[in-house]
Amino acid sequence: MLALYTYWRSSAAYRIRIALNLKGLPYESRPVHLVNEGGEHFKPSYRELSPQAQLPTLIDGDLVVRQSMAILEYLEEAYPETPLLPADREGRARVRELALAVATDVHPLGNLRVLKAIEADFGADAAAKAAWSRKWIRHGFEGVEALLARSPAARFSYGDTPTLADCCLVPQYYNALRWELDVAPYPLIRRVVAACQALDAFRRAAPEVQPDAP
Repeated sequence: MLALYTYWRSSAAYRIRIALNLKGLPYESRPVHLVNEGGEHFKPSYRELSPQAQLPTLIDGDLVVRQSMAILEYLEEAYPETPLLPADREGRARVRELALAVATDVHPLGNLRVLKAIEADFGADAAAKAAWSRKWIRHGFEGVEALLARSPAARFSYGDTPTLADCCLVPQYYNALRWELDVAPYPLIRRVVAACQALDAFRRAAPEVQPDAP
């Protein structure tokens, strides 16, 4: 069975939980708490597995795969029965474009280690960290909304079945709500997220229903 090192509120791990559920792949959840005891991901036992001390990490037999986007691509290649990338080259490019717009441009700036750094290095308090997070999610969502507007009308981010783009967008939308960003200016994002959250695969991946959620 696949094993996923995860944390209930990790956006990157959330992406993988969605993909595993969409593909119907059972997996063992192995929680790693990012806050307790200074962060369990910094413990030698986990750093032996993940030298960058980051989540998620996927175990498939003897194979260890790190970095969420690499894991998503691996799952697509190793378990292609329920594809999360379109069959055509242009469609795959568009889905990857949307996925990376979130995963590489928005998510890293709100990562826990970044928020801790601006607190430690620049004295940012809770309000400043929230404002920082809203700023960069807003910037990213403006771009994603524009990209969705240029694509043919569809139920999900691209087409009428979920893709890797949706696996990335839904966790970032969760973060937007967590940081109290006004999402009214993004009707296309809201429509896509609503379509995703109507599916059991997305609901079972949600942070609040994870075994390590408080």
